[in-house]
This record gives sequence, structure tokens and C-alpha cells, in this order.
Amino acid sequence: MKYLLNNQETERLLFRKIEKSDFNDWLEFYKNPNSSLHWVSELDSPEIECEKWYEKQFYRYKNNLGGMNVLIEKTSGRLIGHCGLLVQNVDAISELEIGYSILPEFWNNGFASEAAKKCRDFAFENNLSNSIISIISLTNTPSEKVAIKNGMCVDKVTEYGRNKVNVFRIEKVDWQ
Repeated sequence: MKYLLNNQETERLLFRKIEKSDFNDWLEFYKNPNSSLHWVSELDSPEIECEKWYEKQFYRYKNNLGGMNVLIEKTSGRLIGHCGLLVQNVDAISELEIGYSILPEFWNNGFASEAAKKCRDFAFENNLSNSIISIISLTNTPSEKVAIKNGMCVDKVTEYGRNKVNVFRIEKVDWQ
């Protein structure tokens, strides 16, 4: 579980492991059609999609493949999204990714950028990787802006999970 940012924080956010009791709060993400606007996949009901999301995170935790952290807004105590370090295979290469998903009602408040920067700094400070990526759909301009604010540049265009994506990257030598 070396990739988890459990008990870390930023100015506005607390990071912690996902718990089964977070399900109903995160279900709202899957109820909003804009949440999956940029990702091609066969979607089941919001409940099933949310359950698959949680099963995947718990699998990651158990198998030391990183995983998302719950993001709690300090002032309200509310779950506002997830962000974390994920071990991913892209073009048959194992990479460390910063992934982020924010509940739509909290979009455009800088939370994804704040959380992603914390993940980047945590990964480099703890020597988890010499390079970090973010995998972003070609149509997802808001997520691209987060990656750019995180010091990342497009490294390549590829296909990932049946989606055409930009792979944004930052090297540790270019950090700070």
C-alpha cells in the first residue's frame, strides 16, 4: 500500500482510503451522464458501475497496485471525489499514473489540480517512480488542463481501454 496517500492533506483536502460506507456518496458520480462523457465503455446501471469502481479499488489495495483515495473537503467534511496513484499498463509498459475523478457539483473549483499535485509530490518525494503519467481521453479538455497545471506534457497518443488517449507525463528530473 505504498502508493496510497492515506492521512495526507492539502490546504483544502484530506486524503484517506476508500471505505464501503462511501458508496452512496460516490454513486452520484455515476448518476450524472456528464461523468462518463469522455470515456467509451458499455455502462451498466449507476449502482453496478459504482460497485465495479469500488471492487477495482479494493483489488488494487489488496495487490499493491495503488488505488484511489477519497478526497474530503476540509470545510464541509464532504466526499468530493477521488484521486490517487495507480499502477497501469500502457502499451505493455508498467507506469505510475495520477488518476482523478471529482463529483460534478465540485467541478471547476481547482480540487482536481490540488489533489493531483499532492499525488505527484508524494510519488517523487517517496521515490515511487522517476516518471508519472495521466491517461486522458482526447476529448477531455478539463482533465488535460489539470495535467498541464501539474507540470505534465503530452508524451504520446495511444489507445487505452478502447479509447483514444493522450498520455501526459512528468519526469522527476523536471519536477520542482
